[in-house]
Amino acid sequence: MTRPVARPLSWLAALLAVYLCAPFIAGIAQTRQADWAHVDWHATGAAIGISVASASVASLLVLLGGVPLGYWLARSRSRFIALPGFIVQLPLALPPLTSGVLLLFLAGPYSFIGQLFGGALTDSFAGIVLAQAFVAAPFLVIAARSAFASIDPVYEDVAATLGHPARSRFFHVMLPLAWPAIRAGLALAWLRAFGEFGATMMVAYHPYSLPVYTYVVFGSQGLPAMMPLLLPTLAIAMAFAVLLSIQGLRERTGRTVFPIVTPSQEDNEPVLTAMPCHEITAASPRLTLDLKRTLGTFSLDIQWQPTRRRLAILGPSGSGKSLALRIIAGLERNEGGRITLDGKALDALPPERRQVGYLPQDYGLFAHMNVARQLAFARDADAASARYWLNHLDLGDLIDRLPHQLSCGQRQRVALARALSRPCPLLLFDEPFSALDTPRRRQLQQSLRALQRNMAAITILVTHDPDEAAWLADEILVIEHGKALQAGTTDDVFARPASMRVASLLGLHNVGEAIVRAPGEIETPGGLRLRCTQCAARPGEHVMWRVSQRAIVAADDGPYRGTVTHRALRGGDGYVTLEINGQAFVIPDGGAGWPASLHGAARFTMDADEVSTWVPCAALR
Repeated sequence: MTRPVARPLSWLAALLAVYLCAPFIAGIAQTRQADWAHVDWHATGAAIGISVASASVASLLVLLGGVPLGYWLARSRSRFIALPGFIVQLPLALPPLTSGVLLLFLAGPYSFIGQLFGGALTDSFAGIVLAQAFVAAPFLVIAARSAFASIDPVYEDVAATLGHPARSRFFHVMLPLAWPAIRAGLALAWLRAFGEFGATMMVAYHPYSLPVYTYVVFGSQGLPAMMPLLLPTLAIAMAFAVLLSIQGLRERTGRTVFPIVTPSQEDNEPVLTAMPCHEITAASPRLTLDLKRTLGTFSLDIQWQPTRRRLAILGPSGSGKSLALRIIAGLERNEGGRITLDGKALDALPPERRQVGYLPQDYGLFAHMNVARQLAFARDADAASARYWLNHLDLGDLIDRLPHQLSCGQRQRVALARALSRPCPLLLFDEPFSALDTPRRRQLQQSLRALQRNMAAITILVTHDPDEAAWLADEILVIEHGKALQAGTTDDVFARPASMRVASLLGLHNVGEAIVRAPGEIETPGGLRLRCTQCAARPGEHVMWRVSQRAIVAADDGPYRGTVTHRALRGGDGYVTLEINGQAFVIPDGGAGWPASLHGAARFTMDADEVSTWVPCAALR
């Protein structure tokens, strides 16, 4: 589909396009007047050969050093990185003659380096290469830096957790992803080197490169002799332009080999059920987490010794959940803490040796690898396990597809299969469903839950959604501001939150604080007195309480007078919010028995057996 372009933009684009084409059109008109009879074809051919060879050598040298330099400039966190970045771009701003003078200071016949090489670095093929490499390098380095900077660092993180050390991550992940932009930068660098004149004139007047030879012929024979010399230059430049255009067209059209999966197709994806997976041992996992990290004013300091396999870390945005997961994976330093798994200390191991599966929010599938290569990418990938999970996760028909050709559910399953295709006792999920709509999120949660029941690995899910944590975890750690607020089994944490803040993070209703006034009776700060048959605290103690949703019933002779303030639907069920003595309660909508007015008042009873109390525990360190 062709998208319209704003008319002023079209005019400006057309104006510049006409200007860029005009010199070529003017040159074509001069073809008949060219002096073809006096062309020295031998000298012309030699100059073309020298320019092509020197530009190729210079581009190769720039490629070998420019790609690592671009990567370093893009990934370095040093506060001084702006200085080398500025110096790299400086040759673009210098007049070519100035660049040549600077090179003479460095490698001229009277410099230390020039004398070391006996003057061989000037007026030689080597001098041409030096001049061309200096002026052409910024084109490739800037392209490489921009390409690497645009790549999400999560790809390197995932590759590290799949067993690849730094060098392997660079050559197998970062370089392939950045290569299209680097290739374009390399082509520009070659063309700049091929056409270099000013610096070459200063450093290596002899032997003649094509631009220098063109200048010499123009000075001796004038304008009529130019067209025979310009034609080879134009032909080579046009050949490069055509190759770049064809490659760009292939990249745009080559991504339609398979149909893109639409949201309606995703909705029909099967939900995985229990499968005959690897045998799960009955022994409880032994995972100990002591995580410490300081980043600016933020400090993470939590300890946790879970006893279950399905775990969740719950907290609001900025609480340190993802940082905790990255420390466990070895992607961030653990400053003084300790992590052990089944007695084995992980802190001293780099991420590639921890055998920990890490699944970020978008699953971290490598854009340049099809499904088959994704599953085989781990350094210790097991072919039999890969085939097993390929079949049981219903991925057999997708092995040739790239990530952009997969739905969200398919990408999740591919990422899981990739992690499970290797010895992986610990799986880390960093909010894998946060970007999905509710139906699709529930569908993928069900698939993950089915897999968890059949996996021997420990899974740690990071989430801010309490419903998700309750659904996918048997044990929960609640954190905020880098500190643990409560840890325990899912049932215990939801039944007895340690504080009102924990209750808020869990999304709980009908929870509050009170003081025990008498055996079996508590009083809220608002003066509401509640009867409870299961209150073991002594009079005068501070307790927390929770009223079951089914405890409150509308009754004409009820002891409590309340006001219905709000009605709402949640999950298709009706709920009302009523207020009694300043205390809000959320309970199921009773239908016709409830006041007709939104702000109607009524009387209620409250079952004392459905009121639970407990002494809140101190905040965890």
